Amino acid sequence: MRKSHPVRRAVLATAATVSGIVLLLSLKPASDPGSAAAAGGAAPPAAAQSPQGGARPIGNGTVTGDAARTRYGAVQVRITVSDGKITKAEAVQAPEGGQSDQITSNAVPRLNQAALTAQNADIDTVSGATYTSTGYRKSLQSALDKARAAGSAGAPGSAGSGRGPGDAGNAQARTVTGDAARTRYGAVQVRITVSDGKITKAEAVQAPEGGQSDQITSNAVPRLNQAALTAQNADIDTVSGATYTSTGYRKSLQSALDKAGG
Repeated sequence: MRKSHPVRRAVLATAATVSGIVLLLSLKPASDPGSAAAAGGAAPPAAAQSPQGGARPIGNGTVTGDAARTRYGAVQVRITVSDGKITKAEAVQAPEGGQSDQITSNAVPRLNQAALTAQNADIDTVSGATYTSTGYRKSLQSALDKARAAGSAGAPGSAGSGRGPGDAGNAQARTVTGDAARTRYGAVQVRITVSDGKITKAEAVQAPEGGQSDQITSNAVPRLNQAALTAQNADIDTVSGATYTSTGYRKSLQSALDKAGG
């Protein structure tokens, strides 16, 4: 038994030595200044790249987003941009009537403020106004997209940014959306494209729908669009059987013309 003690000691000593080497190797990378510097140096470039991947510049001016339909009515947002920042946000259209009046009066001011704070459409839902909040975000995003498109068009070196004699036509061509006009059967909203001072395209981006309104709209709107192109103003005739739609169309068309300076 005594003769085996030196062997045991040798085995134990060898195991201790191996364990010590393994422990040292496992600790070395963590304490290696070069490794720590490399790990710490990888983060700043990623952070620095984030701002460069931001959205396109927002053009200055007032822009109205497309109306977003909700279960209780359409929501439409208009923003004013100055120096690339939203300085004003307002809902030019929101659900109304009955309980919707109270919900709208409570939610819209908070949504307007949220848009100014966030400077984008990533805003929280107002409690008790889920549909209105969702519609607000959609219309706000639409307005931001239009503002960015205008900003890109006005940026140096981009199409339509030139103001020389040869680019006069491009500089004048633009698309304008009139305010939504409420009617007995739903809102009507007209968008026009103006080039060289003339209406080159007219379309209803919103019109009464559902039930009999679908048939009336499909019949009346194309005729109203054509009438706008022919008249080049909002003094167009009422389409037979579509009095409310025609009246709303004229009001929204006039609003678009006013914005276009026509």
